[in-house]
Amino acid sequence: MVDYSLYLVTDRGLSLGRATVNIVRAAIAGGVTCVQLREKHADTRAFLEEARALKELLVALEASIPLLINDRLDVALAIGADGVHLGQSDMPLADARRLLGDTMLIGISAESLEDAVRAEAEGADYIGISPVFTTSTKADIAPPLGLEGIRRIRAAVSLPLVAIGGIHQENAGAVIRAGADGVAVVSAIVSATCPRSAATALKQQIQSAR
Repeated sequence: MVDYSLYLVTDRGLSLGRATVNIVRAAIAGGVTCVQLREKHADTRAFLEEARALKELLVALEASIPLLINDRLDVALAIGADGVHLGQSDMPLADARRLLGDTMLIGISAESLEDAVRAEAEGADYIGISPVFTTSTKADIAPPLGLEGIRRIRAAVSLPLVAIGGIHQENAGAVIRAGADGVAVVSAIVSATCPRSAATALKQQIQSAR
């Protein structure tokens, strides 16, 4: 059973010059339960190096924390990641499942109720609903779903829901109470002065809301 409660999405551009592996190590110490490596601008070799470093870290920690790779099935397969996360313009879920088999997780981004219902019908393992609130960490996204959007999607699907977009310590609890199983954050941890403390504060809000 995967714990999606505090889901970290990496972003080298927001890391304040720090190595991704160090941010992830600190964030896990603070309570992160799932890690997605997102490298929008790295070439394939650099992406592979980053992915391998994170995979080695997670294995060494023996923490049973899954590593998901954003978009790139080839990178996920090459380093033996636990799964991939795909957006609406990425490879269709059915094709990804055919390549990855049933042992790897496939998460799907949903920007609407219809996206979420389709993802569940097609066999996704979890759904990333986005954006919940206004966010500056990702361009060209749909209008914010808000807490009511989470409630509508929760009522329609039974898969784990991970909410992303503008989530931080002050609103994480409300997101969980609205029906999300977990919150995914980028800048709230990656750009924090102390990623460990930021993760701990988020984890406390999530646990209090349950």
